[in-house]
Amino acid sequence: MTFTYVPPVPAEQIRQLPTRDVALLLLQHLTDSNSRHLQFGGLVNSARQAFQSEPDEDALLDGLADAWTWLESRALLSRDHTQSDAFRRVSREGKELAEDPAGIVQFEARERLSGPLHPHLEGTVRTTFNLGDYELACFGAMKAVEVAVRDASGLDNSLVGVKLMRAAFQPHQNGKAGGVLADAGAEGGEQEAASALFAGAMGAYKNPSSHRTIDFDDPIEAAEIIQFADLLLRQVERAKRRQSGKSQ
Repeated sequence: MTFTYVPPVPAEQIRQLPTRDVALLLLQHLTDSNSRHLQFGGLVNSARQAFQSEPDEDALLDGLADAWTWLESRALLSRDHTQSDAFRRVSREGKELAEDPAGIVQFEARERLSGPLHPHLEGTVRTTFNLGDYELACFGAMKAVEVAVRDASGLDNSLVGVKLMRAAFQPHQNGKAGGVLADAGAEGGEQEAASALFAGAMGAYKNPSSHRTIDFDDPIEAAEIIQFADLLLRQVERAKRRQSGKSQ
């Protein structure tokens, strides 16, 4: 009797696809196996049999090793507490992703926010985003920018949104003092660009959701809006340091 070994991921796909895509195909294979007890050594041994006639067998096995490591690093494969350290299992998030291929969009959106955010965005904004309420998360992120600008500039609470940004970052012109957070040392066009950047952020992503319901159905776009807010908050911190330097 001749046994035919089926590779966990076809050789041609390992050759052509990036590690992320190979990893997702491997995740599907591991989930379909319905085995809780997964072992990298067992996977490699089976794959070696399947790839034994391939001229680049070692490279294919390296590709599978990279894919396995990618899954572990993102907690899609997890430790199996019922077995020794050598065993893994498909995690809850891994199963959800394998069962709903469309979930890769949400997964990739969370990946974009995997690094540290400005302290004003950690906690409530990140948690709201992870719960899938993208509209509220984006509003909260831009609200954090608005609050930070008001606190840093000392402007009155009557100024909100676009008007607040324009007042705080009003360019210095013809010897006339501009907004508290405007960089007097920057070229006039750069100052205007900074003012437009903050005002545009409020007009596009904070004010509309204050007045009407917006369908934030793209989690990646929502993640990018939060990243944009993170950038703006760091620019506010820079403006505060400029002001602190002048006062010393």
